[in-house]
Order: sequence, then structure tokens, then C-alpha cells
Amino acid sequence: MSTPEAEIWHNPRCTKSRAAVAHLDATGIAYSVRRYLDEPPTAAELRTALEKLGAEPWEITRTGEDIAEELGMADWGRTAADRDRWISALAEHPRLIQRPIVFIAGRAVVARDADALDSLS
Repeated sequence: MSTPEAEIWHNPRCTKSRAAVAHLDATGIAYSVRRYLDEPPTAAELRTALEKLGAEPWEITRTGEDIAEELGMADWGRTAADRDRWISALAEHPRLIQRPIVFIAGRAVVARDADALDSLS
């Protein structure tokens, strides 16, 4: 088996996530799957992911989730001083992480469609 070229943070119950896996399969890119709800990323891994995404944590947060409402995230600040609070929430509640996230060659995208995935090639 070839060495994975990519990694996908995958939720098999998500249509967009399944579509990203199918797209990776169709392109022949070797990849590993991380079921991030079963194996949540640490705060450090989230920081690395955000760097590769070129994003802030609030940009990859599923604010429509019940837990986001319970936490009152709509009222949280979105500045550098608030960054750690958001990252901690994502690490503690991985369901809040937008999906799927695909990592290839030191870069990453939230792969909600094929165009996003193609942007990595």
C-alpha cells in the first residue's frame, strides 16, 4: 500500500464528508482517515490545522450546533485574545469542527465541495 499523501478529518454520517472521500478515491490520492469525533484533535493539532487552513477557529466552527448555542458562542469575541477560548471549545466538543478538513502537502481546506479539494492540487 502506498504512503498516504493526504489526511481527511471525516465524519461518515456527513454527506459532504462522504463526498470528499469519494472525490479523493476518484482522484487516486492515497489518504488516511481520521474519524475526528472518535479521535478528537488536541488544541495543538487544531492550531496546526488552523495554520494550514489560513483560518481562525471561529471560521471553522459549526455555530448552528446545539452545543454552540449552549456555550453562547454567538456572543464570543473574535479577536486574537479570544482565539484560545475557541480552540479549547473545538478540542472539547469536536462536533463543532466544520467538516471535512483535508490536509495535503502542508496545506488544508474545509472540503465542502470538489472545488475546495481541487484547490489543493
